[in-house]
Amino acid sequence: MKDIDDTRAPLLEHLVELRKRLLVSLLWLGLAFGICLYFARPIFAFLVQPLLRAGQNRVIYTDVFEAFFVDVKVAFFAALMLAFPVLATQVWKFVAPGLYRKEKEALLPFLVMTPVLFGTGAALAYYVAMPIALHFLLGYQGNVGGVQQEALPGVGNYLNFVTKFMFGFGVAFLTPVLLMLLERAGIVTRAQLMSGRRYAIVIAFIIAAVLTPPDIISQLLLAVPLVLLYELALIAIWFTERKRQKEALPAETEKA
Repeated sequence: MKDIDDTRAPLLEHLVELRKRLLVSLLWLGLAFGICLYFARPIFAFLVQPLLRAGQNRVIYTDVFEAFFVDVKVAFFAALMLAFPVLATQVWKFVAPGLYRKEKEALLPFLVMTPVLFGTGAALAYYVAMPIALHFLLGYQGNVGGVQQEALPGVGNYLNFVTKFMFGFGVAFLTPVLLMLLERAGIVTRAQLMSGRRYAIVIAFIIAAVLTPPDIISQLLLAVPLVLLYELALIAIWFTERKRQKEALPAETEKA
């Protein structure tokens, strides 16, 4: 019990603390949104680079307000990325006082790993998967039965495509964190995860089929890393199990 903060705050103090953390989070998110809204055009110019590399140099909007709302969505998407460290810190400050020291030491690495893995997945989507997918999808342009078929992507549709791709890859790359947390909480064991490896492979390809275009290369670019991350999680869980066993031995020796 000494590991937990000495004072047990009543419900009202918890609510006050929660309100404080929410206000700080909203303040930083609003500040990040304002900055990103000012730079919305350059940010969208960055997001549109895979489309340019695929040979498409034109996007359109058919609704009068579409271009404006695209700037707003771009700013919000970028603000979430920019403010994530602050948001995660506020969550940690609210949760940490109620945790034991060992629980804090166990949870903190997962908090650090989350943005790294998410950023890795989003980068893979932007620099590798999206150009391949766009080359495939834009390959349908040309003469079809005497009719010229041309791609004219709308700014709103393209932004939805980009955010879905990057967010999907980013969340998918959090698989090791999720599996390790589930194992740490006692919901699953390493033996269960190992026995369910074949199902995990099938699920990885299903997720890839849902989040990527129908070309096999894009699907493999997501499915293969998912399978590798699953195996990485098993290895990490094995190390954490050994560490817990070593820590438990002195305690058992003292009891004996």
